Amino acid sequence: MARTTEPKTPKRQLVSLSTAAEYADCGVNTIRRWISEGRLPGYRLGPKLLKVDLNELDELAQRVPTAGA
Repeated sequence: MARTTEPKTPKRQLVSLSTAAEYADCGVNTIRRWISEGRLPGYRLGPKLLKVDLNELDELAQRVPTAGA
């Protein structure tokens, strides 16, 4: 009997909002706005600490089509 393997999900990479903003080359307020709009999930760790997953931030990026494609 053949084994079926589940697709591996990437390990969560939770980072601060300032680190996420630097990674995405945008402002912290932009990251906060994306969370409030529901475009990017935020993860609360304790009463005040808010983090985001870099993998989910990467998923927001969309490839821009070129004229030759």
